Amino acid sequence: MKPAIMHVDMDAFYAAIEQRDNPELKGKPVIVGGTIESRGVVSTASYEARKYGVHSAMAMTEAHRRCPDGVYLPVDMQKYRRVSRQLMEIFHRFTPDVEAISLDEAFLDLTGSQKLFGPAEEIGMEIKRLIREELQLTASVGLSYNKFLAKLASDMDKPDGFYRILPEELEEKVWPLPIRRMMGVGGKTSQMLEQMGVTTIGQLAKVNTGLLEHLLGKQGVVMHQVANGIDDRRVEPVRESKSVGRETTFPQDICEQYLLETILFTLADDVCHTLRISGLKGKTVSIKIRYPDFRSITRAVTLEQYTSSFEPVFAAVQDLMQHNYKDGTAVRLIGVTVSNLKKDDQIVEQQDLFQDATAQNRQNELNKVMDKINGKYGGNTVHRARKLTGWDKNRELS
Repeated sequence: MKPAIMHVDMDAFYAAIEQRDNPELKGKPVIVGGTIESRGVVSTASYEARKYGVHSAMAMTEAHRRCPDGVYLPVDMQKYRRVSRQLMEIFHRFTPDVEAISLDEAFLDLTGSQKLFGPAEEIGMEIKRLIREELQLTASVGLSYNKFLAKLASDMDKPDGFYRILPEELEEKVWPLPIRRMMGVGGKTSQMLEQMGVTTIGQLAKVNTGLLEHLLGKQGVVMHQVANGIDDRRVEPVRESKSVGRETTFPQDICEQYLLETILFTLADDVCHTLRISGLKGKTVSIKIRYPDFRSITRAVTLEQYTSSFEPVFAAVQDLMQHNYKDGTAVRLIGVTVSNLKKDDQIVEQQDLFQDATAQNRQNELNKVMDKINGKYGGNTVHRARKLTGWDKNRELS
């Protein structure tokens, strides 16, 4: 049976949930990410806001300059996670092979599912119908025979679209696309290729492989294969939680360290919340930085004790950034992960005689209270006051 890989990408997920839950927001430019006064960044912009040029990872101040009449809302991560779990449950009705990329995006391998549920096209349309009826949201779906083309297809007919790329349609549907639509092609790489006269995916597919390897290393060979429709990556469902991480890819590269740390603040807070509600603690904190040329680095540090508290995790994140990132360097993706996990009841550690146990216990109790309140009334009902006041002199996100 021919491979059938589907990529589902929810349309303006956070903003769409807010518009769903508050009918007065429908049709209005909604920007989720924080207050106008904060020095945060846009998490999601509704399609009405995107008409003004607002997009994710944009500074809130710039978003307000472009869209002064927009509706600016804080991130309610707990609510979005709850909807994401409902979304993933819909996917698992049709296949166990679901690879969640983020809360609102996943790959599905439907190759074997067609024996039970019919052609992959029908499964895709049924999933779209269930998302609309059960979640009152829309999704853009791409279907092809590998992951790269499926993801590319999901972006071809947005929002609320369904697009298919068959093997015999590669030359017609994919090769005319600009080179910047290629996996792994950032700003510098595209400039280099365009200087060679390579401006489309089809032109890249015909470039000598040896030349690409000489210019771009192994990544050049991979890009040549993908341009020719070859992508052997499998859909990899997560079977066991060995780590908890969050990462985000920017639509435009970010060069400012304060913006990157603003995003890391939110990601680290979300990771720690997930650890606590899962009854887990971790000892290893890592950051991931991906550059425009698709080169990635991962740096980690092991803490003295297992934790699920935000403070030690973000302190480690800041330290890793200080030692591994040069301000002004363009970044296309950044992430935080806590690994080396154990269940709370499996951890037996000797208390450090010099540690302020009272302060630590107060922090733990504070986290429990925040989790309880946010769990009942919404994920952003109570949050750290530092989120309201920007950056302090010590570079901590406040």
